[in-house]
Amino acid sequence: MRDLIASALLVVSAVAGAQQIGTNAPAGDQQSYTLTVQSQLVVEAVVVKDKQGKFVHGLTAKDFALTEDGAPQTVRFCEHQDLSSQMKSLPAMKASDEDIKIYNRLARTQIAPESMESDRYKNHRLLAFYFDMTTMPPGDQLRALGAAEKFIRTQMTAADMIALLRYQGGSVDILQDFTSDRNRLLSILETMVVGEGQNSTDTVDDSSSADTGSAFGQDDSEFNVFNTDRQLSALETAARSLGRVNEKKALLYFASGLRLNGIDNQAQLHATVDAAVKAGVQFWPIDARGLVAEAPLGDATQGSAGSSALYTGGSAGAVQANFQKSQDTLFALAGDSGGKALLDNNDLTMGIVQAQQATQDYYILGYYTTNTAKNGRFRRIKISLTDKTEADLSYREGYYADKEFAKFTTVDKERQLEDALMLEDPITDLTIAMEIDYFQINRAEYFVPVIVKIPGRELALAKRGGATHTLIDFVGEIKDMVGGITVTNVRDHVNIKLSDATAAELAQRPIEYDSGFTLLPGKYKIKFLARDDETGRIGTYETTFTIPNLNRVQDRVAMSSVVLSSQKVALSDALYDATKTKERQKDEAANPLVDNGRKLVPSVTRVFSSGRAIYVYFQAYKEAMEQSPQPAFAFVSLYQDGKKVYETKPERLAPSATSRLGTMPMSFNLSVNSLEPGKYDCQVTVLDPTTKRANFWRAPVLLVK
Repeated sequence: MRDLIASALLVVSAVAGAQQIGTNAPAGDQQSYTLTVQSQLVVEAVVVKDKQGKFVHGLTAKDFALTEDGAPQTVRFCEHQDLSSQMKSLPAMKASDEDIKIYNRLARTQIAPESMESDRYKNHRLLAFYFDMTTMPPGDQLRALGAAEKFIRTQMTAADMIALLRYQGGSVDILQDFTSDRNRLLSILETMVVGEGQNSTDTVDDSSSADTGSAFGQDDSEFNVFNTDRQLSALETAARSLGRVNEKKALLYFASGLRLNGIDNQAQLHATVDAAVKAGVQFWPIDARGLVAEAPLGDATQGSAGSSALYTGGSAGAVQANFQKSQDTLFALAGDSGGKALLDNNDLTMGIVQAQQATQDYYILGYYTTNTAKNGRFRRIKISLTDKTEADLSYREGYYADKEFAKFTTVDKERQLEDALMLEDPITDLTIAMEIDYFQINRAEYFVPVIVKIPGRELALAKRGGATHTLIDFVGEIKDMVGGITVTNVRDHVNIKLSDATAAELAQRPIEYDSGFTLLPGKYKIKFLARDDETGRIGTYETTFTIPNLNRVQDRVAMSSVVLSSQKVALSDALYDATKTKERQKDEAANPLVDNGRKLVPSVTRVFSSGRAIYVYFQAYKEAMEQSPQPAFAFVSLYQDGKKVYETKPERLAPSATSRLGTMPMSFNLSVNSLEPGKYDCQVTVLDPTTKRANFWRAPVLLVK
């Protein structure tokens, strides 16, 4: 009985690597059953002042009355944070006092979660410096980094603990967890590269736009919507990461404005503010542009507008309106989260000092809500003092509850995948096995099939319209390990229809998904997610791989990856096809595993039935100058306990007449029905008598009945 195949034939520019096979779950991992009881802890930061505006000290949990949607809640713990004794600034640092180092593991740490037993953050002020490099040109980046350095050198107090975060288009990098080590903070700030990430800023298409003299084409509005959503989503991710700490937190958001695109970004804006409120984070945006004096018709950074609005005043109005809109978003982020925006001021440290002085004395209250419904609704909180003393209490007046996956909207589901892709710790609710192969296309590029296998027993089925479906979302991202930039990605929503017969087999059979990419030689990192769209369970596979430059191979026969399979299926029989006709034809031409309308399906786990043939496929390469009438030879051997138990006859490898690379494709059919079940080592040997070179490939396989 053949495996169930969900085939997504999709060629995007990107992935390859020396052949990689692995899984995100330990081999032979036994499934265990765990009984869990969930309770939702809600944490509130409350500032209490008397009639004279002085902070009230000495309160305990019994002194507070707290209700959620009118229902009384029991305050489980109360902790007082008093920073008054540590408000004096530390001695100013001189250049001679600084110990500047380059830290090798930037952007690899996380915000450490706070435990109830730890007093690491007690009586400390938590400030997170967040640098949005995508909105700031190099000049603004220098001003923002300079302001942060000045504050740390001259205005930081003993109560301050600072974290450094950066967003430059790919992900949110937590450069440093909360620390009071000024040398370490300055070392990271001074070694940050200015000019990174600023190329994804929005371009404006209105009467203030430059007249480039080009033909009419599609405007950039759809890209602007995407960029702004990504910036807000990254800010949301930063707020969520800070939510692991219970204390009151201020996030200093350094940016050169942030402009919404009509109502298209409103959903993400609300989600970002909701995440900040829920995590106890206040946004303090700082406009890194400072005080801006704009020329009415624009400056020398862009060409002049060419429309009639240049003469009617419309162009000057558009310039001013765009600038105002970019600050309105910063103002909204601050106002809705309890912070304050610093706009139109060249002293950027003033904004940091305002956030610093806003946090001096407060209580942390924690309670377990009695409302366990995960409906995503807003829950209103009211806090007062039990003795009815007149006091001014400042706190967040509510939060949005968690939402179960069944009630997620389309936006919620996309945001869940995006957040999971940014997480450092992978989610492994689903078991994923993956194989990454590579085949040379031309002198520069390599085609890289990526095959993903998921056990069918871990997927949920839904009856819809009398047919059985299983819905799976796939999202992947490939980054260049040298530059750290994303070179390609893939996003597929797979709706697999299963007959009654194949649905019954799903508990014992896997579902396999494949995609293809085109990459240059180099070292890459792939992160791939699969989500069961019925339950919301996510599996993550992450690894690094290298695409070798076969043009430089001189000491052996250049070879592609070796693919082992027990299956060839017609493309028309695929349970799912992600491509349109033209894309599919392009994939069939580039994918060497497709031949005459049939696809060779790699066996990711390399477990084979002794009653079925094993297909072996690979390519060898000869440079054009080395091609000669004499062919190369190849054969396949199986070893068990170091002894040869099976071997094919040598087959001739002749360069393809249509290939400039001298590509020599080779396939073998191994008949193993005479072998006993067990573990074997499969070896492929290639010999070239002309150049007197050879190459070997070996991998373990398992034969079962």
